[in-house]
Amino acid sequence: MWRHGPGATNGFVTWKPASFDEFWPYYVSQHLDPVNRALHFAGTTAAMACVAASPLFPALLAAAPVAGYGLAWIGHFVIEKNRPATFGNPIWSLRGDFKMWSLMLRRKMAAEVESYRQYTPMEAPAEAA
Repeated sequence: MWRHGPGATNGFVTWKPASFDEFWPYYVSQHLDPVNRALHFAGTTAAMACVAASPLFPALLAAAPVAGYGLAWIGHFVIEKNRPATFGNPIWSLRGDFKMWSLMLRRKMAAEVESYRQYTPMEAPAEAA
């Protein structure tokens, strides 16, 4: 189960999924708004462009996380009003960013969101409070 809310630490998700397949529905549930997803797509694209150009312009390597996370975090804090999954599960969150980017590129992410819409984050069980 997800630990979000009363049973969470500092409001962050403390649940540790056993696999990426287990994590993916949660990741999708944090990216329901298409504007948030568009910001993620733009940020991921900008970060990849920074990494690709870094052999010619080494300073761009430092700019990559700022470009990627900056736009994504605006999407979470301003649009979705939730906390980025990066805080609780950084590796799987990054993998989720790339999977979402790929699905968006192929115009399949909206259907993915609809298929997982039932998996919205749950509050911690009462006994955990």
